[in-house]
Amino acid sequence: MARSAIQFQKGLSLRQFLRLYGTEEHCEAALEKARWPDGFRCPRCDGHEHGLVYGRRLKRYRCRTCGHQATLTAGTIMQATKLPLTTWFQAFYLIGQAKTGISSLELSRHLGVNYDTAWLLHNKILRAMSDRDDAYVLRGKIQIDDAYLGGERPGGKAGRGSENKIPIVAAVSVNEAGRPVHAKITPVAGFSSEAIATWARDHLAPGSAVLSDGLACFRSVTAAGCSHEVIVTGGRHPKDVPQFRWINTVLGNLKTSLNGTFHAFNFDKYARRYLGGHCFRFNRRFSLAEITERIANAVCCCKPCTARSLRVAEAYG
Repeated sequence: MARSAIQFQKGLSLRQFLRLYGTEEHCEAALEKARWPDGFRCPRCDGHEHGLVYGRRLKRYRCRTCGHQATLTAGTIMQATKLPLTTWFQAFYLIGQAKTGISSLELSRHLGVNYDTAWLLHNKILRAMSDRDDAYVLRGKIQIDDAYLGGERPGGKAGRGSENKIPIVAAVSVNEAGRPVHAKITPVAGFSSEAIATWARDHLAPGSAVLSDGLACFRSVTAAGCSHEVIVTGGRHPKDVPQFRWINTVLGNLKTSLNGTFHAFNFDKYARRYLGGHCFRFNRRFSLAEITERIANAVCCCKPCTARSLRVAEAYG
């Protein structure tokens, strides 16, 4: 049996990681390349002429046009961090190389920091990954399905009314050969026509061909300029409906990943960023060796946020 080229590709080994990002100087150079790939640009006036100011933990870039001083982390989700850059890059590496994700507790053990620090670091990186992935839309042939995440809490409601169960929409685009290309897995307000129409406008390119089961609300993808085809599964086992092979695989892998990695998960508060992180890794699975660099790029594009804002329940419109 032939081996999957994706599954057996070479990633970034620990030895290679340490050679590339093993010192603060290496991490500074990598972060500068990620943030300013064409050279320094002043956040205030967009000037590129600058000098360097030393004497603090992170060197400062002083714009020669307006005099503004900036650090590599200012204006990003890493702003005001007290952690070494090597710790951040170790987190990029661990989160990116773990196919099924990594828990904040496990991350704290690898990084040698306390759990609260690891949780904050983890969730900031996941937010950056999720925001980066939101910028892309699915196009072409798309398989779509509905699901619920979460389980009943002791003493809480059972079934779909559980306080910890949230509705999600999963979609995967496939190429002409029928192989998966990109995936989107996002929470929604519910399985109503209005919610699905809003979701489709945000995540699907007009002109896409959407394939779904018989759930009535999926007809609303036409509001986003997409065509819609229905195959009623009638309670058949997923393996008996080959047209939905890849969306069933994506959902199955997601649930296996969450169940195997996280022992406690507040789905109704934090689902969006964890699902976004999962899709970020899936959509970049063709270049596993570059994913640490790509997470660094995402982090540089994400605006600062506080621990308080990270712990506020997300709204799903």
